[in-house]
Amino acid sequence: MSDQPPHNAALGADVLVRLRSLLSSLQPAERRVAELVIKDPDAAAQLSITDLASGASTSVATVTRFSRRAGFAGYPQLRLALAGAAARERVLGASMHQPPTDLDENATLADVVASITHHEVRALQDTAEHVDLDALQRAIDAVDQSERTDIFGIGASGSVGLDLQQKLHRIGRNAYAWNEFHSSMTAAALMGTGRVAIGISHTGQTIDTVEPLALAHDLGAITIAVTGDTHSPLARQADIVLTTAARETAFRSGASASRTAQLAIVDFLFVGVARSSLEESTEALARTYEALAGRRSARHPVRRSTRG
Repeated sequence: MSDQPPHNAALGADVLVRLRSLLSSLQPAERRVAELVIKDPDAAAQLSITDLASGASTSVATVTRFSRRAGFAGYPQLRLALAGAAARERVLGASMHQPPTDLDENATLADVVASITHHEVRALQDTAEHVDLDALQRAIDAVDQSERTDIFGIGASGSVGLDLQQKLHRIGRNAYAWNEFHSSMTAAALMGTGRVAIGISHTGQTIDTVEPLALAHDLGAITIAVTGDTHSPLARQADIVLTTAARETAFRSGASASRTAQLAIVDFLFVGVARSSLEESTEALARTYEALAGRRSARHPVRRSTRG
């Protein structure tokens, strides 16, 4: 990444989302600074650069370097952005402190429910607020014009890929989801121009997803990454990156919050593709619904009661 900070007036608005996306690519000392800032941006905004460095057990030089990695000219600009982010969180009615994690032995069941709800709602809000609409439109156009779409994802991301496949099939689109490495590589090896490959991974580090997307890219397919890390190996293999924003806890990494954000991106993409050929999509949805409804009726006929 370049040492020159980007000239972006919107950096302050999405500083927390940006810092979360950078976590996996940071050096250990920089990561400690990031985690301290993300945990309590309000408190961090009140600290001098020396105090923040001390709190993260690192040097002032590391905090300065981290500030530039985050896209700011220096710590004063980052500190101002954190104050703005904290104020925005207060307006939204959220506590600056992280809710108790769902596996905290001291948490009540009500705390667990509140924590999960908090993280999933904010994952949706942050993803919707920071989605790149130009990138989303390019992805919609690519899938709409493609003769076939192959989707790669493992584990929780694999279930999201299957959801997208089923949605596209319902409107008559040729789509296949792969959640096993050998099948993914086989599908990728048969790709080329005119096809689209989508890789889904919250961290963007899952090698079983990165390698098939990289192979599809090398063979000329249009590649799309759905990930929370724009600097990840998966993102580097993508022509189009659709960014998710999820606030995972230590015990739920890759679990429901990231999946909720991924499903939101999938729905944005699906509805966009369906709208591209609205009449055909509506007809296909009606036909598939009728086929399924008719099958259920045949297997479980409604019997008229003989009683009064």
